[in-house]
Amino acid sequence: MNNRAPNPESTAAKAARRRWITLGEVLTVIAVSISGLTFWNSYNQRTADLAQKMADAKKAAVHSGLLVLSATNTGKRELLLKPASAEQTVQDQHIVFPTALALSAADTTGEPRIDAGWFEHAVLKARAAAHVPDRGHGDAHLPVAITTRFLVDGDERTDVAIYDIGYSVAGGWFGSHSIMLRGVSLIARVKANAAQARLDARWAGILPHKAQ
Repeated sequence: MNNRAPNPESTAAKAARRRWITLGEVLTVIAVSISGLTFWNSYNQRTADLAQKMADAKKAAVHSGLLVLSATNTGKRELLLKPASAEQTVQDQHIVFPTALALSAADTTGEPRIDAGWFEHAVLKARAAAHVPDRGHGDAHLPVAITTRFLVDGDERTDVAIYDIGYSVAGGWFGSHSIMLRGVSLIARVKANAAQARLDARWAGILPHKAQ
């Protein structure tokens, strides 16, 4: 029977391999940790970049001259207009009505507004000619073309757009009627030389042609 003593070099080699395996596991954990941190930093950077792009886009929209007017009802006879963006300041407005109403344009300076007295008689007359009931469900619409000169950080801009004025008709004594204003709604931005035609076309669609 041949009994051989353990090979010292073989035992040492095995121990070394075990040490390398342990070291490899440690390096793997470190690599995974570094990868996780890299991913987290990359995610945070992408999130920050996205937020910055959104802020830049919002700022660019404001500075591009896009204007949206909102209205505050001060009562039944007047609407105060103001830009939806706080960075924009209205200087003056030129408000044009449908040609069929035979109304002069209204101009405001420093206090943008819409007054029912500007068009009440003409609108009630047109509704009567079209046999439109005085009372109905929801709001009636009067389209107008509004040219607004406004400032953005000191830069002057001009916006031309079609808006619908929402209103309702209320009855009074001895068969009289009056218009109560509700608000405004942006319909479309238009070129200055095309505003009247777009406005008249929209009005013709609101009331029957026999009212024109």
